[in-house]
Order: sequence, then structure tokens, then C-alpha cells
Amino acid sequence: MKILLLSLVMVLHWAVCAQADVAVQPDFDVQKFAGMWHVMGGASNCPVFQAMKDIMDSSAAVVTPLPNGDMKILTGFPFPDECKKVDRVYKKTEQPGRFFHADDMTRRDLRVMDTDYDNYAFLYTFKETEDNPSTTTIQIYTRDAHVSPEVMEKFKKHCRDVGLTDDLVAMLPKSDKCVKALSG
Repeated sequence: MKILLLSLVMVLHWAVCAQADVAVQPDFDVQKFAGMWHVMGGASNCPVFQAMKDIMDSSAAVVTPLPNGDMKILTGFPFPDECKKVDRVYKKTEQPGRFFHADDMTRRDLRVMDTDYDNYAFLYTFKETEDNPSTTTIQIYTRDAHVSPEVMEKFKKHCRDVGLTDDLVAMLPKSDKCVKALSG
């Protein structure tokens, strides 16, 4: 029992230390980050993402800064007959560009790793749940539905920096279904 407990403590310590090294956009400005984004792909060790990545299309997200410094992200996921909307408020932390969201079963540490505000952004999420192993995801956001080769290279480098290998990356076919649904 002691060995199991010690192993668990070591794994949790490693996870916290590994997260501490994740980059955050210097001088992040949530006002400049606001607006419509296309979610063109991602990389994740999440089993659900890996199981579905070959059938998913690009989604859309609307970022809204809140007066207290928190950030709301309304994401639309295209399904055959609808755009499923998920609305989350991410609470600010002392570090600009780093936010968290928690509900009854899940805790998310979200970081805007890199953005130029006008073309691309990379969002890192470390997700912990009560019943499942923690997962790491990086999403690639773009203002238009295009990812340049330069942005793709930067994205892959950020993925490798947090331990996500190229085989975990999925670039998604373009879909405007949720852009229209979130715009109207």
C-alpha cells in the first residue's frame, strides 16, 4: 500500500512539474484575443479525441473577455444535423494567459501558449477528471480557415515541447457549419 501511495504521489508531482514548464504568451491581452476563431486541429493524448479525430470536422469558437478578467469560450462542434454548442467560463489566474475551469468532475488548466492575435493561436489544456487519467491537448486556432506551413511547424514544436508526438496530431477538414451558427 505504501508503494502504491508513493507511486501516486510521484506521478502527481511529475504532472505538476511538467505543467509548470508549459509556455504562456508573454503579455497576453484577452481583449486582442477576443472574437471568432476557427479550431482547425489539435494534438491530444485523450482517448476520445484519438478515437474520433478521423471523423471530426473543424469547429469554431467565440472568445469573449469578461469584465473581471475571466474569459468565456463558446465552442461549436459540427455534427451531421446540428452545431453542438459548449459554453465555458475560464477563470483568470495570476499569470496572464492562464485560466482554469472546474465543474463537479473535471478540472481544466487552459493556457494560451502562443498567438499573434490576428492569424493563429495555440491553446494548451491539461484536463483532470475523477475517474480517468489526465490528458493533454493543444488546439490550433486561426482567424480564417487556413493554416500556413510556418504556423503548422510552430504548432508541432509546441506539441513536442509538452510531450505530444506527431502521430497524435490531427488537422481537421474545414466546416463552416458552426461559424454560421455562432455568428448568428
